[in-house]
Amino acid sequence: AVVSTQSTGFRNLVHRNVVRFSYVVSASYVLADAASKARLQAKQEDGKPVRTFTDVLIWQGLASVAIPGFTINRVCWGVGKLVNNLTPATKSAIVTGSGLLAIPFIIKPIDRGVDVLMDEAVRPYALKHVSF
Repeated sequence: AVVSTQSTGFRNLVHRNVVRFSYVVSASYVLADAASKARLQAKQEDGKPVRTFTDVLIWQGLASVAIPGFTINRVCWGVGKLVNNLTPATKSAIVTGSGLLAIPFIIKPIDRGVDVLMDEAVRPYALKHVSF
């Protein structure tokens, strides 16, 4: 799912279809991870594969695709506004570099935030009725 985050940083250097394809790759990873974890749950006597699939799908979708992609997009947009008076090549390099440099700094806070969201809102309310 890091693929979509990185491609968002490169958005101004690559064709938009490359960015779109990176989201397909990331979504495929999220679905495969959710299916894999659900399959493991199905093998357990008291397993809840549907709940596990749903939980992992929501967590990964938020923490690995949606929030990082949005955050990097906004970092690049903001930096682009700040360096708008530079030449296009310089602006592009600075915007791309800032997006890529932001990635290591956003991962843990996003993961922790999604953990809190899942623990405080999604699991107790939305997933509490999924019992299989």
